[in-house]
Amino acid sequence: NSHVNLKNYQHILALAFAIKEINENTQTLPNVTLGFQIYNSNFSPSWTYLASMMLLLTQGRFIPNYKCGVPKHLAAVIGGPDISLHMAALLCIYKVPQVRSVFFQQMLPNESHQHRGLLQLLLYFRWIWIGVLVNDENGEKFVQEVFPMFSHHGICFDFIQDFAKAAFYSDFTDIVDEGIQIYRVLMKSTANVIILYGESRSMSTLRTFLQFSEVEDIPRKTKIWFITAPTDYTSVSFHTSWDIHFLQGALSFAIHAKEVQDFQKFLGSINPRNNQHDHFRKDFWEQAFNCFFSHSVAEKPVKKCTGWERLEILPTSVFETLMSGQSYNIYNAVYAVAYALQSLNISTICLILCPCISIFQLHSFLKGITFNNSVGEKISLDKNGEFIGGFDIVNWITFPNQSFLRVKVGMVDPTAPPNKFFNISIDSIIWPAGFNKELPLSLCNDPCVTGYSKAKKEGKWFCCYDCHLCPEGKIADEKGRKFQIIMGLNNHFPNFHQNMCIPKQISFLSYKESMGISLTVLSLCFSLKTTLVLTIFVKYKDTPIVKANNRNLTYTLLVSLLLTFLCVFLFIGRPGKIMCLIRQSAFGLIFSVAVSCVLAKTFVVVLAFMATKPGSKLRKWVGGRIISYIIFSCSLVQLSFCAAWLIMSPPYPDFDAHSMSEELILECKEDSVMFCCVLGFMWFLALVSFSAAFLARKLPDTFNEAKFITFSMLIFCSVWLCFIPTYLSTRGKYVLAVEIFSMISSSAGLLVCIFLPKCFIILMRPELNNKHHLMKR
Repeated sequence: NSHVNLKNYQHILALAFAIKEINENTQTLPNVTLGFQIYNSNFSPSWTYLASMMLLLTQGRFIPNYKCGVPKHLAAVIGGPDISLHMAALLCIYKVPQVRSVFFQQMLPNESHQHRGLLQLLLYFRWIWIGVLVNDENGEKFVQEVFPMFSHHGICFDFIQDFAKAAFYSDFTDIVDEGIQIYRVLMKSTANVIILYGESRSMSTLRTFLQFSEVEDIPRKTKIWFITAPTDYTSVSFHTSWDIHFLQGALSFAIHAKEVQDFQKFLGSINPRNNQHDHFRKDFWEQAFNCFFSHSVAEKPVKKCTGWERLEILPTSVFETLMSGQSYNIYNAVYAVAYALQSLNISTICLILCPCISIFQLHSFLKGITFNNSVGEKISLDKNGEFIGGFDIVNWITFPNQSFLRVKVGMVDPTAPPNKFFNISIDSIIWPAGFNKELPLSLCNDPCVTGYSKAKKEGKWFCCYDCHLCPEGKIADEKGRKFQIIMGLNNHFPNFHQNMCIPKQISFLSYKESMGISLTVLSLCFSLKTTLVLTIFVKYKDTPIVKANNRNLTYTLLVSLLLTFLCVFLFIGRPGKIMCLIRQSAFGLIFSVAVSCVLAKTFVVVLAFMATKPGSKLRKWVGGRIISYIIFSCSLVQLSFCAAWLIMSPPYPDFDAHSMSEELILECKEDSVMFCCVLGFMWFLALVSFSAAFLARKLPDTFNEAKFITFSMLIFCSVWLCFIPTYLSTRGKYVLAVEIFSMISSSAGLLVCIFLPKCFIILMRPELNNKHHLMKR
């Protein structure tokens, strides 16, 4: 074949160099000389089958299923990963060891490590929106294996595209049409990262497709190419002048390799005049240096080859003088066979005396073999014949002279601890110029800004989303490297941007704030006024107006009103366990006593008037017994409600984190049903008092206290009617403020309406405070 794949020629030289080293080293295989034959697969399974059968023949004649001629000692066959399975179909029949079935040793790292490493790399750079290019059945298998794994970790595929299958019989026009279609897919894609899975020709094919930017209206976009390990860049003769800068900043997995120093010297000694057995060399030389030897036929005058050109001056896109990962693997594969032969202890004498030795015996030595190669690196195969090793992560850097440099920036090492399986130096990576030397992003759409959350787009991948403003009380928290709506913690609230939580301020009605101070002062004022009224009534207890109003009942009412005003202090301050237990019960019981006293006063007025009628039997009820009975019975009912409340569902201190967005309310958790029962009973007493007083309002002036009781009960009912909607619509400490204000207002209504007229007569109009005036109609 007059055409030589320039990059693959390094593999041939690596094979020749390894065998040369082994043959020159008398310690490795003493008295044994290794040789080799090279067959071209032409990227075709049929050619691979033919070459595999030719290996078994000895006279250059093709006779299927028959071995004839002088026996050759075939030790092993080395083949690439894309043709090994085709080779195995025939060679396993004759139990020929393959270094790459039970007779199959793999010198490539396990591909599952590459899949895991690729996943780690995509997650590390947050590249969750990618495209995939594949060009053979192995590529389809690659997609089938990584698709569920990548999707499980939140990575989506913008497209999965097959390369054109450029078989020898393909129509060139069809290939061009498919190439243009692939170019359109690549350039219209919003994914910045494209994974290329193929073989040695894939990069060359991609480079050809990218040239369609000159004939298509779609401009070429900068992409980050990620090249998997089986793929390599190789340049054919008509590509040498084409731009290779699309590779600038690309990343790839490469089979781990170390520099073999003597290989450079070996390449320096290569020229087409000093080897009569290498039939590829002159063709390679002409293609690589774009010249012709004198015996070649050229269509037009071209540069003449001297044979003394130096390989070092060639661009790396044409030929690399540093041993590539694949060549390094071939180099190690030859040494693996040599050390297996050494372990088998084969010598020239043994081969002559024991020609019946089968190459099948070599398998057990290849499996599990371990040795150090010429650069001191440990090479091992496990018990299944698989190479134990990882991949280098390589960054591609291109130069104007069509050369490129592959810089190792990380590694995937399956032999390392799990936390060190994947490592990369991001500072060592040079990105494509189109990304302004910054870490590129590859997302379906721009990330949501702070305070916004993701909402899935219908009919799109889960990586594609709309950004919606977070609802009130929620934040967009970056968790697992993706934003999601979460509720703020109970004791926190969202900040202005809704991207973090701020601790809530604990809130309760305290003596240090203006509202607490105002209510305290108001309560103290009315407490002092009540005390003053009580003092006046005690001081003037023997006057007719005090006697006429039942002194004991008046004292009880005034004391209960005083205690009601003082109950306010149970509602102000930090709620504690004891305070929560007693405050509502104390207020309900004390205020019920006060309302009971008012009810008793009303009944006394009515009974007193009815008892004045001749022959009335109610005369015997006028006195202290009915008053005591009313107060005791009403207080007992309220006491029963309070006791049941404290036994069945006692109040306790608790935090309310939901009523106020920026405050954590410290309150007493109270049973609303029992609270309504306590308040409802007071309402019942007040309504009865109001009804009785209203009916007695037109009694003679001597008994006109009913009018004042009517006004006081009217104030009471008005205050507590307004309390209900205000209480239900208020939150936080303002609920307590409303209740305290209602307590003070209703108590003050009783105090003012009932006792202010009497105090006015006692202090300002003492001449009216006599029995004659009181008995006057």
